[in-house]
Amino acid sequence: MARWPNENVMVVESRLLDELGRFHGFCADVDRYLSVLLDPRNIRFIPRDQAEEDPTYKQLIPYCVLRSGNLVFRYRRGRQQGERRLHNLESIGIGGHISVEDRNLFNLGTVPYTDAMLRELAEEVEVETTYRQRIVGLINDDTTEVGQVHLGIVHLFELDQPQVQPRESGLKEAGFVPLSVLRLHRHRLETWSQFCLDALFPVGGRSAAYPGD
Repeated sequence: MARWPNENVMVVESRLLDELGRFHGFCADVDRYLSVLLDPRNIRFIPRDQAEEDPTYKQLIPYCVLRSGNLVFRYRRGRQQGERRLHNLESIGIGGHISVEDRNLFNLGTVPYTDAMLRELAEEVEVETTYRQRIVGLINDDTTEVGQVHLGIVHLFELDQPQVQPRESGLKEAGFVPLSVLRLHRHRLETWSQFCLDALFPVGGRSAAYPGD
């Protein structure tokens, strides 16, 4: 029986990642990859049941990290969330699949990807403060079953206040925690969140989000 009988999600062919240079972990070379991966000519919408089992495709997943000063939004993935392989892991990334309902946004020559990302974010949480956001990198992990069929697009949200409320019941124990706590319990985080923690908030190192600093 199909797990997602009526859901079609956005994918690109994995060969594109090979042609651009397949990487493991966090990659800050945003322009090089997204200029190709978000080209409307390379985007397809296929049944999610197929996409979750076929590594010849990569599902593009907005992965939004919400930061306010020294605090980062964290939650534990409950059973209500669709990806059972991630249940009970902690995460600092908010986001989800871009579905066929967003197809009309992806017209040839114009890709309002940000609109689709914000719609996904709004389904998960309510951000109750002003913020600035930008894409800071991509994440890939082909060492796990989940990672083999997903590619993350990392958005860093700089919030003026730590005011975010979860909207989805699958976001358990959600709230802002200090970076020091995240680092102490890094092993509890899903792999993508570990990549983001290390790249964006290194101890005494240069952040991938601020390469000029």
